[in-house]
Amino acid sequence: MSDERLIYMPLGGAGEIGMNCYVYGYGRPGEERLIVVDLGVAFPDMDSSPGVDLIMADVAWLEENRSRIEAIFITHAHEDHIGALGHLWPRLRAPVYARKFTAAIGAGKLEEAGQPIDALHVVGPRPAVTEAGPFKVQFVPVSHSIPESAGLVIDSPAGRVIHTGDFKLDGSPVVGEPFNPEEWHQIGREAGQVLALTCDSTNVFSPAPGRSEATLAAPIAELIGQHEGLVVATTFASNVARLKTLAEAGRAAGRSICLLGRAMNKMVTAAQQTGILTGFPPVLTPEQAEEVGDQNLMLIVTGSQGERRAASAALSRGKYLGHELKEGDLFLFSSKIIPGNERGVYRIVNALSEKGVEVVDDRGGLYHVSGHANRPDLEAVHELVNPRILVPMHGEHRHLREHAAIAAAKGLASAVVTNGTMISLGGDKPVVVAHVEAGRTYLDGTVLIGALDGVVRDRIRMALNGLVLVTVIIDEGGEPLGDAWVELMGLPEKGAAGRDLAEEMERDLSEFLAKAADKLIADDDKLDEQVKRVVRQTALVEVGKKPEVVCVISRLMAE
Repeated sequence: MSDERLIYMPLGGAGEIGMNCYVYGYGRPGEERLIVVDLGVAFPDMDSSPGVDLIMADVAWLEENRSRIEAIFITHAHEDHIGALGHLWPRLRAPVYARKFTAAIGAGKLEEAGQPIDALHVVGPRPAVTEAGPFKVQFVPVSHSIPESAGLVIDSPAGRVIHTGDFKLDGSPVVGEPFNPEEWHQIGREAGQVLALTCDSTNVFSPAPGRSEATLAAPIAELIGQHEGLVVATTFASNVARLKTLAEAGRAAGRSICLLGRAMNKMVTAAQQTGILTGFPPVLTPEQAEEVGDQNLMLIVTGSQGERRAASAALSRGKYLGHELKEGDLFLFSSKIIPGNERGVYRIVNALSEKGVEVVDDRGGLYHVSGHANRPDLEAVHELVNPRILVPMHGEHRHLREHAAIAAAKGLASAVVTNGTMISLGGDKPVVVAHVEAGRTYLDGTVLIGALDGVVRDRIRMALNGLVLVTVIIDEGGEPLGDAWVELMGLPEKGAAGRDLAEEMERDLSEFLAKAADKLIADDDKLDEQVKRVVRQTALVEVGKKPEVVCVISRLMAE
């Protein structure tokens, strides 16, 4: 009996939505040849990651095993699947394979990060096969909310695994390829029995079958046709099909179309250049749009998730690129709010409401459909593929658990496999064989830092409790020279008794230094520790806070 095994391990995207990164391997334990599926990002929030630009998986384990990585496969061009490519590829340096549109977006990611694009390879859909060590991989077209999305058929000596990627059952997706149930059934049959189905779990709690993108055209056209003032619509910049639906509805109502937002223009350009998007209505530049009357203009803008610097937020605050919303205008959110983004979206909605703008949201599905398979659709794919094992992925823990329960009810072996858990897929059920550290990496400005490095932790502490800078000067004889000097940041000037807080700290520090033993004064580390203790105690008494304290000790040297 062979001692080689087939393993699966998520490093991101299992136990959360976003930051997708999955690993498959085959070979002797500890020597498996590896492939990586997706390198995505998640987005920060001010509560847990203030100042951070992007969040991505910690690939330290992959970096340590870089010599074993055969290839990286990108299923589609959403940020939570491709957004980390430019940042993490230098640490992995394996060939990258993607379909044409996805590769066009990926090339941009690499170039923006100053990385070469010669490691990026364009591959066609099934039956084209990419060989990567012991694996043979095929891209299977699926419908999703971005063009050229794909699942992966991963064949290994241990059997066939199907990695769905993000998908929905849509036979008429407007832009891109429809989901083909006959092809998926054939994929299941030709392998005898599929060993494992690694399956999207995002909409497992949605009980009704998913609806087609094509169902939105009529209600959106009717809504836009009813308005006389300026019409503005926002959606996900990557949803090229929705952009086309919105633009065609605007043209049908006699309006000129203008796209506002770099990401949106980039996606439309890439889709047109790769031949995916055809027949898109003519688009005006922002300058040209200024010459068109509001009653004859439709703006399609970025910022559906409340992003502060996007066009939606800018329009809600005032004039943007020559355009300003006023009472009687229409603003359509052709999107859903991703959990966690509610505050930013409602900030825009309220600002628009104050202007008298009519804000229209999803309203029960009239103006938005999800790009993910709902519960009945997931069950339909289970039946089409008929795997021995089902591994839920792409979801929070509750999604994974519910999906595993559906599988168990059908007699399918399953397990909740979260980030950092390595399982073996070779037997009748998944078996946990190892755990690795699966943390997060932050893009902080232009630098990658670890989530546990302390940078963001200190930033949060300063935000919550303020900062005190203390300067202590010690003369050449080892005695404090004058009083300590205190500067405050993020703290009130006056304490509870109405006294100046900085002066109170300086007074308490002077008393402490006057009584401190020579041995303590001579030891920088111990002196630093005690100065911080005194300052925090004073702050706690005066303002009820324990601030972060930075102590600068300067020693004068004898000439």
